[in-house]
Amino acid sequence: MLNSYSSADKVLLAVDCIIFGFDHEGLKILLIKRDFEPERGKWSLIGGFLKRDEVLDNAAIRILHTYTGLHDIYMEQLHAYSEIDRDPVERTISVSYYALINIENHNTELIQNYHAQWFSITDAPNLIFDHNEMVDYAIKRLRYRTSIKPIGFELLPEKFTMRQLLELYEAILSKELDKRNFISKINSLEILNKLEEKDMQSSRKGSYLYTFNKEKYEEKLLNDFVLNL
Repeated sequence: MLNSYSSADKVLLAVDCIIFGFDHEGLKILLIKRDFEPERGKWSLIGGFLKRDEVLDNAAIRILHTYTGLHDIYMEQLHAYSEIDRDPVERTISVSYYALINIENHNTELIQNYHAQWFSITDAPNLIFDHNEMVDYAIKRLRYRTSIKPIGFELLPEKFTMRQLLELYEAILSKELDKRNFISKINSLEILNKLEEKDMQSSRKGSYLYTFNKEKYEEKLLNDFVLNL
């Protein structure tokens, strides 16, 4: 009968998080070395199981906070993975999320306690189950989002130079961008606040610092603008 729950199959629902960070070396991903079977000692995405009293977004928020110590993380739900044999122990469906964090802000002690490590996305190790597929999908989504909308500011420090912003976009998109064209497009959006402060480490004259104007950005989103990088 349609209303008979007792006879229905029971499956586990997991949440796996692709956590991206950025530093002077480029775009990175946070991975964890498993300390339990199956695949003990191998590298994995950071994840966990959905609790009875949670919705998926709250499960992702809990997992991200547990491993990074951060709140209010930018994240986006990506895709569901339901291959029957994707987990050799139990029938498990996984919903993936990608998240963007500033590497400088996360709790390094938590990272060490959970045997987690940052890897360049170009040098990341092979992952368990279908996690490589999840990472590939997340990178494609991130690149698409970045090419049309100015996201990724969560990966930068609160104050940043235009050069840092350019390097971030080049790292995400994995291509060189025309500097003048990039600066012109970013400035035309009017979503940055130019400060009187300068970063004196970049050159003798120094480079002006900027902050992200979240209110203006959200106004732009309502108008459905496109960046087209």
